[in-house]
Amino acid sequence: MKASKLTILIILSISCVFLLSCEKDDAVVKEEIAVPEEPVLEEEEEEEEEQGEDDSPESPVTFFYPDLVMDHYILINNAASNEVYLINKQGERVFDWSLSNNIGNDVYLLPDGRLLASLEADDVKMALGGQGGKLQFVAADGTIEWNFDYSSEEAELHHDAELLPNGNVIAMVWEKVPQLDAEEAGSGHGMDIFVEGIIEVNPETNEIVWEWHSMDHLVQDQNPDKQNFGSVAENPNKIDLNYVTHEKGDIMHANGISYDPVNDLIFLSVNFYSEVWVIDHSTTTEEAAGSNGGNFNKGGDLVYRFGNPEAYQNPAGTRLFNNNHYPNLLTGDDSGKMLIFSNGISQSTVYELELPATYDLVQGIDNEPVVSWSFTDPELYSPKVSGAVPLPNGNVLITEGDFGLWEVTRDGKVVWQYQSPGFYWRAYHYDKDSPEINALGLSE
Repeated sequence: MKASKLTILIILSISCVFLLSCEKDDAVVKEEIAVPEEPVLEEEEEEEEEQGEDDSPESPVTFFYPDLVMDHYILINNAASNEVYLINKQGERVFDWSLSNNIGNDVYLLPDGRLLASLEADDVKMALGGQGGKLQFVAADGTIEWNFDYSSEEAELHHDAELLPNGNVIAMVWEKVPQLDAEEAGSGHGMDIFVEGIIEVNPETNEIVWEWHSMDHLVQDQNPDKQNFGSVAENPNKIDLNYVTHEKGDIMHANGISYDPVNDLIFLSVNFYSEVWVIDHSTTTEEAAGSNGGNFNKGGDLVYRFGNPEAYQNPAGTRLFNNNHYPNLLTGDDSGKMLIFSNGISQSTVYELELPATYDLVQGIDNEPVVSWSFTDPELYSPKVSGAVPLPNGNVLITEGDFGLWEVTRDGKVVWQYQSPGFYWRAYHYDKDSPEINALGLSE
């Protein structure tokens, strides 16, 4: 399905003279087979031969089932070019923003027309992929209305942030643990390690009003003479410090954060564990450092986790994720569900999950959520980034990081694709009459 009309024109023209060469190019053959033939292509090819040359720009968009396509605007985060822009479904840019720094991955549009941007610091300290160090509110004209820097040799913002209903912002932090401190905690990595933290900052004061640190919630079964020693299997609410090894010490590599305002919970996508961790935000910072307090009386221990029961040595339940991005909590009629992108090993899958009514972790019991819908395709694969958002017409908009965008129906039809050179962190949908679009003056 990954082809444009011009791609097919080139294939047809070249194949007339160099048939054997085309047969050897698996990617070209694959694209030619995947796209339905359109009679208009023959007319266009004849016209091109008469003119000798076609100067028209290649369209990045392919409509496979136009009547099933949702007409809306899409905000794109292109990490390759460090651009953030809106497109329509014809692939035309309708709005661009000017940013002061490279994107640190996530940028999204707020109802008042501002961007909440996770950006790279002027001097990045932890270049681990998805590095950041800076948060901003950016007005439509590029004016920086709020800037928050959190970047040092010890801790740095990365990847993702989210605006809370109270006006504060939660953001993910890499925290450096020197080798000696890591080994005292039971690390068997033999190096400095980088672990996850979360902070909540008040944009009015730049004060950090709440924080959570994964280092407070560990278990390890390798060294009985060090801290956190215990049975991983018997402590499902704790994080196995030695589950992942990494040559740079980046042992967790969380990449996405979402907030559940109903239950006051934070969902953290942890890529290298192939899991989502659920953390109680109702705690105080002091409670978040321990194992008691909060609405779930677990302090900062994991309230729930899913995607990979192997990460806590649970023999029950089937592993669902092989690396994952964007834990997108749904709202409205779909409240209690999540869309998430599993990068996979050679083929990616988008899952819609039914989250449990009661969060609990019991060893020896299948704790995994129910899969209510999924989509995959032999051509859907990105080993990094990516995500999915629901559309009001029932379709799903998928970001495939190193390709572009797909719109698919619930019965598995690919109805629209956007392909353009870039590296796409995420894409977000906005109705043409939404508050965000009204604020930009783009409403039709």
